[in-house]
Amino acid sequence: MGLVACWSALGIWFAVPVVENHKLAVEGRLQGQSVRLAVVTDLHSCRYGEGQRGLVEMVESGQPDIILMVGDIFDDRLPDGPTQAFVTEIVKRYPCVYVTGNHEFWSDRVCGMKIWMARAGVTVLQDDCRTFRVKGNVLDVCGVDDPTEMTDAYWTGLLKAAYAKSESAHFRILLTHRPEYPDVYAQFGYDLVLAGHAHGGQWRCPFVDFGTYSPDQHFFPRFSDGFYRLPNGTPMFVSRGLARESSPVPRFFNHPEIAFIDIESKTENEK
Repeated sequence: MGLVACWSALGIWFAVPVVENHKLAVEGRLQGQSVRLAVVTDLHSCRYGEGQRGLVEMVESGQPDIILMVGDIFDDRLPDGPTQAFVTEIVKRYPCVYVTGNHEFWSDRVCGMKIWMARAGVTVLQDDCRTFRVKGNVLDVCGVDDPTEMTDAYWTGLLKAAYAKSESAHFRILLTHRPEYPDVYAQFGYDLVLAGHAHGGQWRCPFVDFGTYSPDQHFFPRFSDGFYRLPNGTPMFVSRGLARESSPVPRFFNHPEIAFIDIESKTENEK
């Protein structure tokens, strides 16, 4: 009985969402002040208080310049209401950009989800790129649909089409749901790649801090949480995401997160 109670208490504790703050110093392409990104992924229509107040307050606590949603914001089994409540509130306050994940496609309602997002005021990227001016900087945010129903060659072609719409003089960000294609992403000259999908590895190993299992990467995933370097040197950030009740097993040593990334220009001493 005591072991069951302890297990349950741990499951409840690690379901509590947290804010994670990160910094990325970059060389060139940032001409103005530092930019704060909010990375939101893998919400899976999970509930965080009445009207999603908990998540909205977490976003507002960080005061981001732009919110980037990298897939599985909707779920294929849970109702859309929690996602819609969250998006309806944050889009009033911040520019929001969205790409799909595999669960949107599994729902067979992905087109309706995209239409709802666009009507709510979210920039929906499907193999496209949009330019944002933030604090004296010019950001090209490119995004690609999840490759669930595509061949690898076709999906790579869509990545090329999105990248072709960006400008080399701008700070270029790629939104993609899946982190497990480093060699593909390294074919392009992005300054930052953002992904989710891995759910932090679901159970993280304490002290050594790596995940135990994630979709498509399977046991001990290579990419599950935080910053990594692609073969061409581009930083890729993978968020642990926000999935809770949508998951078949609870999270352990792996709080759901909203991640903030402060992008700053390198000082002379850092170059």
